[in-house]
Amino acid sequence: MEEVAIPCRDPARLGRSLRGWRALRRVKQNHAAELLGVTQATVSRWESGQLTPDSDGQRAIRRLLQARLDSAADFELARMVRRSTAEVHLVCDLTHRLLALSPARERLCRVPASELMGTSLWPCASPGIIAAETRLGELGWFEPAAPAVELQTGANDGALIQIRDSRLRWVRFQLSDGSFVRLAETLAPAPAA
Repeated sequence: MEEVAIPCRDPARLGRSLRGWRALRRVKQNHAAELLGVTQATVSRWESGQLTPDSDGQRAIRRLLQARLDSAADFELARMVRRSTAEVHLVCDLTHRLLALSPARERLCRVPASELMGTSLWPCASPGIIAAETRLGELGWFEPAAPAVELQTGANDGALIQIRDSRLRWVRFQLSDGSFVRLAETLAPAPAA
């Protein structure tokens, strides 16, 4: 599946995230620039907020910072999601790439879950999910102690995964490598009409 552009209302935030990623990994700006295909000066300006990454820069930063389940603790989080009896799934917070899902959530998939792993679920987003995504910055989602966010999803017409109109909770976790994931849990389906 092709890479999906996810709207970012605050592209400068990606520069700040890049600085945090580099600090955790002890990566110098010039090496990050090589990985991103830009100059060291561009990385410096992104991180300081003097320059906002364009769409290609945003895509490159998202690829570099995307969540990976690298440690035993990260694998355990994914295992807990896969064994949950609730409708839950775990995605990369930047790219919405699917990392794990529960059997209850898998029943809503229109293709085998194995085909969805590593795929961005953003194309499946309902209008309610898209609206909530655009408000995350205002809600403190990107702060160190991010609050959980609850939203009404609305339904989708997605070919990959069905989203029913329901109440959903998003919780943001930091993985061992410093990247962030989002746990999405259905709290209650909307009442039948």
